[in-house]
Amino acid sequence: MEKLYVIWYACLGEGLSGGDNILIELCRRWKLNITIFTGKEGKRMGESLAASFKICPSHRFFRYVERLYYTLKTAFTFKDQDCIVYTASDFPHDLLVGWIIKLRFPQVRWVAGYYLVICPVLAPNNPYKGCNMVKGILYRSLQCVTLRIVNKWADLVYVTSEPERKHFTKPTVVIKGGVDIKKIDFYLHNENKVFIPFKNAKYDAVFVGRLHYQKGILELMEIWKKVNETLPLSKLLVIGDGPLREKAEKIAPSTVTFVGFQKDKFSLLCDSKIILHPATYDSGGMACAEGMALGLPAVGFDLEVFKTYYPYGMLKAKTKDEFAKYIISLLTDETLYYQTSIDARSLIVNHWDWEKRSKEIYDETKRILLS
Repeated sequence: MEKLYVIWYACLGEGLSGGDNILIELCRRWKLNITIFTGKEGKRMGESLAASFKICPSHRFFRYVERLYYTLKTAFTFKDQDCIVYTASDFPHDLLVGWIIKLRFPQVRWVAGYYLVICPVLAPNNPYKGCNMVKGILYRSLQCVTLRIVNKWADLVYVTSEPERKHFTKPTVVIKGGVDIKKIDFYLHNENKVFIPFKNAKYDAVFVGRLHYQKGILELMEIWKKVNETLPLSKLLVIGDGPLREKAEKIAPSTVTFVGFQKDKFSLLCDSKIILHPATYDSGGMACAEGMALGLPAVGFDLEVFKTYYPYGMLKAKTKDEFAKYIISLLTDETLYYQTSIDARSLIVNHWDWEKRSKEIYDETKRILLS
């Protein structure tokens, strides 16, 4: 593994997705000759990386069509035949490049990032409901095609969790994710923070993530209303942006504060007592792990993926009522709070440190591609 080409054209928004975060953290630590094909958004997010960038324009009104043009241009003008190509997502703007390059040069090793396989449209946990059903059907149909492409042509697939392996016939590496423990510890030291517990925090709970159906932001507004029935003064902070922000703000109680996307969110996390991850369909959740690394106890729904992602440090609820009860318990039971906080911090430090994870991922990738 010496030359790595990263295809990151699907990075079209302001927010940082889990797949984007994985890409940045791996490229930051891997000592390779890295070239990244992306737009202005990707260059801005990856500005700290020691990599060469091939930047395409991004005009707001035409960016999807424009980006598709650069996708095809890159795929058909690519010349290096002795390298690894890593496509950052399953979206066509990324995946098409890897596929076409592999068809042109079979000796090129293609690593496909495929970080979430959407569930069947009629599944009870399908996040694409109501007026969003059409989008869900289109996405599911697209994945039926891209899964076949990846399973036939990719040399290796990056997935985020153990349950995702079952969708692939090609070798897989479970990325899971990671947290920059050094950065968090440096912040805690400099700010004189004590991560267990945040007794003087301004907010009782915090949510970090895209405001999207998959992340359960609308369900969280219902849950917080239930919390306020018992603890009327409890406050929730929402960090992040997305298509559901306006809708969420309309149904949110007055005790909820929305602050949008925050590049440096650690001070806000440290000003909160617990972290909430109400995803209704997910393959992981690195934003939650960052809060847990600071010692914040977590509450999430009892999803299959969290059995391996967060075996401890997170209280897992089966219903919205139970979710609210767990929040109330953590805010009123100091013993439960203290123990869950210790478990959360211990899990992330011991198993999620990016320094360890990046080396493990590199070694496993190298073993599979060079075997």
